[in-house]
Amino acid sequence: MRFPHLRQDFAASLVVFLVALPLCVGVAVASGVPAEVGLVTGIVGGLVVGMLPGSSLQVSGPAAGLTVLVFEAVQSYGLAMLGVLVLVTGLLQLAMGALRLGRWFRAISVSVVEGMLAGIGLVLIAGQLYSAAGMEAPASGIDKITGLPGALVEAAGSGEALWSLAIGAGTVAVMVLWNKLPARWRAVPGALAAVVLATLVTLLLDPPVAKVEVQGLLGSIQPPGLDAFGELANPGVIGTVLAFTLIASAESLFSAAAVDRLHDGPRTEYDKELMAQGAGNTVSGMLGALPMTAVIVRSSANVAAGARTKASRVLHGVWLLLFAALLPSALALIPLPALAGILVHAGWKLIPLRSIAKLWREHRGEALILVVTAVSIVAVNMFEGVLIGLALSVVKTAWDASHVRLDVTDEGTGPITAHLSGNATFLRLPKILDSLEALPQDRPVELDLSGLHHLDHACRTALENWAERHSRSEVGPVKMTV
Repeated sequence: MRFPHLRQDFAASLVVFLVALPLCVGVAVASGVPAEVGLVTGIVGGLVVGMLPGSSLQVSGPAAGLTVLVFEAVQSYGLAMLGVLVLVTGLLQLAMGALRLGRWFRAISVSVVEGMLAGIGLVLIAGQLYSAAGMEAPASGIDKITGLPGALVEAAGSGEALWSLAIGAGTVAVMVLWNKLPARWRAVPGALAAVVLATLVTLLLDPPVAKVEVQGLLGSIQPPGLDAFGELANPGVIGTVLAFTLIASAESLFSAAAVDRLHDGPRTEYDKELMAQGAGNTVSGMLGALPMTAVIVRSSANVAAGARTKASRVLHGVWLLLFAALLPSALALIPLPALAGILVHAGWKLIPLRSIAKLWREHRGEALILVVTAVSIVAVNMFEGVLIGLALSVVKTAWDASHVRLDVTDEGTGPITAHLSGNATFLRLPKILDSLEALPQDRPVELDLSGLHHLDHACRTALENWAERHSRSEVGPVKMTV
């Protein structure tokens, strides 16, 4: 039998489709692009990435983690440029996978990745709170957050804003409470149930709230023109492409590692998975759609629904295509504050509160990296915030690796023996010199370096200079053993 698990995969594909549908639309609207563009990305994630080797059960599509960055890119460079950004991102991922660099993304500090997602979550929540009230959000992350009190005061005096906020808040409440219902109810994804209920409320009560604008599937596909590629000489565009590549690749491969822990099937081949994501982003860019990543929400739903092979994720792409082709007018019934509520909930789930508390108890340095990365993303921007986090991670690793120990043996008579062991780097140089300079000046010293695994140039030079200074005393030269 060619498809021995078709029944399980068919059922799982319907569940994933129902999870993916509101998220695809919500991410697209929050990214500042037509709703159908999100569906196009989800379709490509199913039909293209779903067919390729790498990770058999994780599902790809537009992700909340890239929403903030995509919105900034569209505002800065225009919708016509989005396809170029995504296309080049895909080509870079293909190249990195071919060069077998996929496994190296596993070496990125988990604290940096979680800090990145936390920063994205904070900005996403703040921005979508404005959308939930029917207001335009400020441009920068810090302005989004600091402007919230004033926006709340303004919304309190507007009937339309209060209606909009009520629908958004109701959507979040439904999603939070849905998981507390009996299992038979939870067979319907909470996000879909929340959107359907919000849509029914707006149809029955007809409140003054904005709804999704529909322009049709074919009308939303806008392949990038040749003139748009000339913008690749812009340093800002290059930085955006690198940010897309780093974040999409890291999120996909970390998702793959998480999904592998949920099932006993074949393990992820990271280089092939990176190439699969690259192929998906290349096709998505050619269609002028959103960047994609593997999405843990859809992937975990796929595993929980009993999927056994990649057929489930391919079929979910088929269902998205049929919906976009046959029922696009249904999108026009969805109130925008309901989608904002879905993204607020998604943003909250990006903030790893439990991880922060655990790290603070066990590894405060890692907790600090997580928090600084998140705050930097909010205060500066996505790309520079991630770079700050990576730089801190490298510095911390170098600091941890440069453990050095100085043991001083003084028997009261004869020379004092100072034995250095470990890794002597410039990061520990002040501590080493303070200890050596505290030794008595009127006693001979023997400096034993044989226990060092590594001695960098800065430390060697400093030790030689100290030995030369100490040798000028009346007790004779310092004896160094290497």
